[in-house]
Amino acid sequence: MPIQIETSTFKFLKNLRANNNRDWFTKNKPRYQTALENVKEVLDNIKNEVSHHDEVESHKLYRIYRDVRFSKDKTPYKSSFSAGFTRATKWKRGGMFISISPGNSLAAGGFWNPDPKDLKRIRQEIAADDSHLRKLISKKGFKDYFGGLAGDQVKSAPKGYKKDHPAIDLLRYKQFLVYRHFTDKEVCSPTFAKEVSKTYKAMRPFFDYMSDVLTTDENGVRIEG
Repeated sequence: MPIQIETSTFKFLKNLRANNNRDWFTKNKPRYQTALENVKEVLDNIKNEVSHHDEVESHKLYRIYRDVRFSKDKTPYKSSFSAGFTRATKWKRGGMFISISPGNSLAAGGFWNPDPKDLKRIRQEIAADDSHLRKLISKKGFKDYFGGLAGDQVKSAPKGYKKDHPAIDLLRYKQFLVYRHFTDKEVCSPTFAKEVSKTYKAMRPFFDYMSDVLTTDENGVRIEG
């Protein structure tokens, strides 16, 4: 039988969304365990598919329990399963992410919160020559999968750059992300793992560009250590 997200997994998440409390979750713990094992199998399958075009060091399934300490939303559980994939070696930068949630499933990737040093280096490269990144994100294959870049931006101009810089639209980004959304029907299809893998493969030129930038200095010399 194909390894795929079962409709019962989606049903559990829908029910959890409508009954997000500890009593309901405790009573339905066996359903959660079944759904969790299903998702783990699919994630392993995705990792195997991705290994044909990239090197994944590890993947992590995030806990369904929410940290409510600093949140106004005190519901104790996430109504989704989500996971991250780590690319192998320090030379391959960029993270891959997946969220399975009724009505809002997606595969994503990029640079969620670059540390200040990395963000400075990315902006430095864009300011010097933005043509490579623009060409990459304007390609039909990239646009077909992701539409364009996403992520938080500063409202005006980052420190050290003028508002009228020719690349200000790219320099404003604080995050550099791409997303592809999936319908519930697509998620529960036997081809879902392959489609997620294709999505990550379509990110590869973006990852390769950013990896080259973040592992070299402003003169293009590879940074050791």
